[in-house]
Amino acid sequence: MKTQIVSKQTQRNWWIVITLFSSAVVAAMSGIYFLFLPSGGYQGGRNPYYNIQILFQRETWDDLHTWGGIVMIAIVIIHLVLHRSWIVSMTRKMWNGLTGKSLNMSANGQVNLSLNLVIAASFIFTAISGVYFLFVPGGRNTPDPMFLVSRTAWDLMHTWAGVILIIAVLAHIAIHWKWITKVTGKITSIALPSKATAPHGSITN
Repeated sequence: MKTQIVSKQTQRNWWIVITLFSSAVVAAMSGIYFLFLPSGGYQGGRNPYYNIQILFQRETWDDLHTWGGIVMIAIVIIHLVLHRSWIVSMTRKMWNGLTGKSLNMSANGQVNLSLNLVIAASFIFTAISGVYFLFVPGGRNTPDPMFLVSRTAWDLMHTWAGVILIIAVLAHIAIHWKWITKVTGKITSIALPSKATAPHGSITN
């Protein structure tokens, strides 16, 4: 049987992607929960979904959203540090294209770069507004601190930047799906040896 070989760098990138994807799913699902089940209102009031529970209590969804977002930010920072050379190279190519010089990049590369820029921009807005809500909690009787913009503006920024981020990430996953499945298959085969490699004397069905 041919041995699957996966470089240390590829394994590291795979774990970063899996961890980032897992935290993103948690943050996205909890964000969708808050998007469609707002907290405003009161029992018998205008909000028909007041105090509704889906799988977890609202406080649990809030904790999932917070910690999912924190893990995402941490993993993205690690990802940027590890891929700083690629980022510098892509930034230089993009700058050359904007200044009229040769972009020297394939069509697929340009699409990938554009998508990465959308992901980066939407993530920055989502993360900054998320950190705002983390350190500036609000409530019905809490005055708006008006930090740079109103709390409503921060909320709209967080919501729509998050929506754009989810869409862009799904497109990114679709583009790189072949790489994800290929590397996942190799790593799984390493972690779970096939029956063909079972030691002599063992019984295989």
